[in-house]
Amino acid sequence: MPRSETADVLIVGAGAAGLAAAAFTARAARGCRVTLLDGARTIGAKILVSGGGRCNVTNRVVSERDFWGGAARVIRNVLRAFPAGRAVSFFAELGVVLHEEEDGKLFPNTNSARTVLDALVREVRASGVELCAEQRVSGIQPRDGRFIVTASSGDSYATRVVVLATGGRSLPKSGSDGAGYDFARSLGHGYVETTPALVPLIVDDGVHKSLAGVAHPAAITLRSDGRIRIRLEGAMLWTHFGVSGPVVLNASRHWLRARLEGADVDVRVSVMPADTFESLEAWLLEQQRDRPRATTRSALSSRLPASVADAWLSIAQVDGGETLAHLSREARRALITALLDTPLHVRDSRGYNYAEVTAGGVPLPEIDPATMESRVRPGLFLIGEILDVDGRLGGFNFQWAWSSAWVAAQAIAKRMTTA
Repeated sequence: MPRSETADVLIVGAGAAGLAAAAFTARAARGCRVTLLDGARTIGAKILVSGGGRCNVTNRVVSERDFWGGAARVIRNVLRAFPAGRAVSFFAELGVVLHEEEDGKLFPNTNSARTVLDALVREVRASGVELCAEQRVSGIQPRDGRFIVTASSGDSYATRVVVLATGGRSLPKSGSDGAGYDFARSLGHGYVETTPALVPLIVDDGVHKSLAGVAHPAAITLRSDGRIRIRLEGAMLWTHFGVSGPVVLNASRHWLRARLEGADVDVRVSVMPADTFESLEAWLLEQQRDRPRATTRSALSSRLPASVADAWLSIAQVDGGETLAHLSREARRALITALLDTPLHVRDSRGYNYAEVTAGGVPLPEIDPATMESRVRPGLFLIGEILDVDGRLGGFNFQWAWSSAWVAAQAIAKRMTTA
């Protein structure tokens, strides 16, 4: 039989943001009846697959400059309310000790995302939160100063506060199917069209097939309308379908957003991102002087993986077997240009099924950054990926989940004690 329940706070979505919001709210508002609903049979699937199954919980240094989407000022205020150091301390309290890896990434010492999920679930249950899996929310209706939340099971919940922590559209198999956007819109919110973000790209360049599995430092530059939209550096990984790796994942949202805008985007890759034309020419001239009998291929292979060196010699139409002594000025300059500025013919991304996060969502101006409460619908709070905020690779999106959840929890606790 369908049930009719009541709650002081009802949180929709038991992902990272939802679990954190439940834990923080239960801590800040003792005695408050908190209910957490999720449509999946097994909660936390997205946490479990994050960071290659290790969960990159946060980063040593996090600022608004690590994010795109909404206004930097709003993002900054939310992050400062609960910075990365607080997240590290919170997880330490839960028994999850973190360690630092390259680029400031912080992972659990167990190197298992299960450790993070289990700790959050234990904290939620120990705090008295009612955690209900397989309760897919089908509708949210405001009624007489409250909300009536209905589930596909037929159960309904009357609550004073609703927190939307439904995520975006990325990794839909984990339960992130975009339903939260529909709820927000039905309650009066706007919507910034979404695209995948942190997603591998599909390219038409034949070179990627011969380089599949090879990784190296690179820079990607996106240009449109005669200007540079963004230039990013990092590791690049060639795959059977195209390109991946941190620099590509970070660049993907910018390519997809530009395409959404209808812009004609020119993508260029440099396989020697630390160099300029002048520095590369000086190096090649030095090689010609000091190693005249060496081949151009052997010289280039001292700086790049051999397969990449061969591919770029082919792109530049330079004979790699020719000795450096016979490398002409024209060939040298053609090679340098190719190394620093080769077109990358991006056809598409691998889509939401392979995206780590979603770009776009509920516009930030519609949210009070001091509380995460809707400016459109009092009593409604929105946190995490549902908002028009997406971070670069490295633990930043999880930090946004923790920070926005904490801000909302403090505001909800204050509301409960003053109501």
